Amino acid sequence: MSTSESDLRAPEDGLRQIMADQVARLHAPPDLLDRVLRAARRRRANRIRLTALAVAVAVAGTVTSLSLTLGPGDPAVRGPEPAARITVPGMPPPSATAEAVPEPPAVDDSGPPPAPERTDLGDLGDGRVFGSLRVGYLPAGLRWSTWSLVRGDSYTTSWNYDGDENGAYCVQIHVYEGRTVQGVDERVREYRERGTGKEVAVGGRTTAYLITQSAGEDGTRGTPSIFLSVGEGRRVEVTFSSVYAADLDDPEKVDRELKKIAVALTAEG
Repeated sequence: MSTSESDLRAPEDGLRQIMADQVARLHAPPDLLDRVLRAARRRRANRIRLTALAVAVAVAGTVTSLSLTLGPGDPAVRGPEPAARITVPGMPPPSATAEAVPEPPAVDDSGPPPAPERTDLGDLGDGRVFGSLRVGYLPAGLRWSTWSLVRGDSYTTSWNYDGDENGAYCVQIHVYEGRTVQGVDERVREYRERGTGKEVAVGGRTTAYLITQSAGEDGTRGTPSIFLSVGEGRRVEVTFSSVYAADLDDPEKVDRELKKIAVALTAEG
């Protein structure tokens, strides 16, 4: 390198060194990145607000312009015109009746409403005849409770001392017909298989099943009952309450009274 070139390069090298020293002393502040991100979010939010404001102003201007241009009677603000009728050469134009949507058929509600499902047997007088059963005998001192209940193919009523429907029953009779016969036959079959109760003759014409059914775990002595068939497809269950059985105070008398009631039961109608 010649002496003239060295002289020219020396000032240039010195300038580079001075600039490098200045740059080396520069440092980015620790929160620089956070400040940049926050500024970017602020700018984005401002742009969104300005855009929304511009859209709102444009919509308001359009609505105002339309309201000033169109009057209430202008065709442009009325509903859509009805569809044009299509006519076929050689055929009459469709009538308004043909174009109308047919009304649904009217429901004829002029007839009487359906009768509600029966839940009781009504006024039974002394209760000796109810449903399809006649009760020919009851122990002395009992009155119909004025209460009865119908549950599908079965129905029941009861008698007590005072004839109060809210009073405790003394004697209750269930009648099972139709689909409920199978259920009561199953109960009696289970009693037989367990050896609970016994077969008894009733008036020498039918066989009944005599049993004291459990009344649960409330300490009572159970409910003496007798099951028998009365007529075709009908089962009857006669039950004494445990309280009434205790009033009779004699297990043999309880059995005798149950059998007396059973033998006097007859089908009605």
